[in-house]
Amino acid sequence: MSLASDFLALHHAATPLILPNAWDVISARLVEDAGFPAIATTSAGVAWSLGYADGEDITRDEMLAAVARIAKAVRVPVSADLEAAYGPSPDDAAATARGAIKAGAVGFNFEDSTADSNKPLLDIPLQVARIRAARAAADELGVHLVINARTDVYLAEIGAPNTRFDETVRRLTAYRDAGGDCLFAPGVADPDIIARLVNALNAPLNVLATPASPPVAELAKLGVARISLGGGVYRAALGLTKRRLGELRQHGRFDAMLEGAITHAEAQRTLTTHQRAI
Repeated sequence: MSLASDFLALHHAATPLILPNAWDVISARLVEDAGFPAIATTSAGVAWSLGYADGEDITRDEMLAAVARIAKAVRVPVSADLEAAYGPSPDDAAATARGAIKAGAVGFNFEDSTADSNKPLLDIPLQVARIRAARAAADELGVHLVINARTDVYLAEIGAPNTRFDETVRRLTAYRDAGGDCLFAPGVADPDIIARLVNALNAPLNVLATPASPPVAELAKLGVARISLGGGVYRAALGLTKRRLGELRQHGRFDAMLEGAITHAEAQRTLTTHQRAI
């Protein structure tokens, strides 16, 4: 309960909450040790690390098992990216919310996407019912699970460009009123659109950081409350690995391959400090 309260308060702080999303215990520990006040998981990163494609190919239980290992390994609040809750019904959302809390998470990233290319977003009334079910399930357990209600209108480029702002506001306003604590609009990088969303939603806004995004200082001035990196940190690690492997294969040298690597001792310390048991 205390961690949930602390995490919710971070959405109303003077500066944005920055979340470099983790995918396993050691990446979460590195985020914590770097001084970030909370951990968010990346569903894509967790799935990829376990051999699944992104997009709910992984099961709820496997995702929650990864979240539980992370939550047990850190002292700061953990928010779990649990995609679209692993099922379309309000009961599915409630089960996922209960699972998140039992895994040790105090936040829940919850999207309205579907796997149907002909109908890429859930109808608003159904998503509202799912958010309400998740909130009720968390309340029954006595924890204010911080629901980060997400719509993918911009990310999935739903509808004509000139309709996306109004549709995003329509959806996120409904999700806010259903119990969403923070509203997530990934795919938006234009400062003018971000500012308009902040003004229209009257709730903490989460944006997804990309190379096209304004820097943190500018996002703060625009009123953004939360900045996520999604699978970006994991993809950056994969990109570095891919480049270095190519260089090793081409040149047969080890200096470039291992340049910048943390030492074995540092990796060990990262996992054994404070004797956190997994």
